[in-house]
Amino acid sequence: MGKGEKDQPAALWGSGDWDAVARSMAPIHDRLTSALAPRPDERWLDVATGTGAVALRAARAGARVAGLDIAPSLIEVGRRKAAEGDLSIQFEVGDAERLPYGDASFDVVSSAHGVHFAADHAAAASELARVCRPQGRLGITVWRSGGAGDEFAEMVAKYEPTPTGPPRGYWGTPAYATELLGHAFQLELVPEVWMQTGESAEAIWQLVTGASPPFKALVESLDPERRSALHDDWVAYYERYREGELIRAPNEYMLILGRRR
Repeated sequence: MGKGEKDQPAALWGSGDWDAVARSMAPIHDRLTSALAPRPDERWLDVATGTGAVALRAARAGARVAGLDIAPSLIEVGRRKAAEGDLSIQFEVGDAERLPYGDASFDVVSSAHGVHFAADHAAAASELARVCRPQGRLGITVWRSGGAGDEFAEMVAKYEPTPTGPPRGYWGTPAYATELLGHAFQLELVPEVWMQTGESAEAIWQLVTGASPPFKALVESLDPERRSALHDDWVAYYERYREGELIRAPNEYMLILGRRR
């Protein structure tokens, strides 16, 4: 994918308020950071860092952190948050398929629900391995198939203007993750569940469709009638998970941990 082709995903991911969505996903970022157990002064790269949720956590633990993302506006938020926390993090705009770092540059390489969006899966996986030193640690989170997540995805897919069909390969599938990463890393694949919470289904709708770039783009592409129908289906789906004053909806994800061979 050439530079011009990279402008489109950069614009997409910069079009919402990703930091608001990232804050709601804090338990995932906590889990990934904890699993990788940051140590003082070790070199840490967070790929597709967004607004730096994992990068900031690792830096607070004393790691020397770099964070890379394709969207300049997200990197600017990350830089601001690092400055506010008096943290030294090397945030920069870049492409997960062509990381601007030398071989074996990092002790830890992470990506929270990010690197799997790269168009060329094999290239991105190869780059993760290239920049991780021998015996270095890898940690990735990605949605996985099964359970409530599939039902939600099928509901949303009915409203996609141009359905893309099944993915050619999905990082959250154990066999595919192993195909991409197993030659370079000793892998441990850990199924996890994040409980998405909100005071109402309507509140979750407003947050996700107003701030998450892919859902924001989908809603904006629909005519008023179909937008209303998606809203009604969305609200009905989430209200099934009401527990008293809160919605607590399960979202299945995979924690991919690796040790560089």
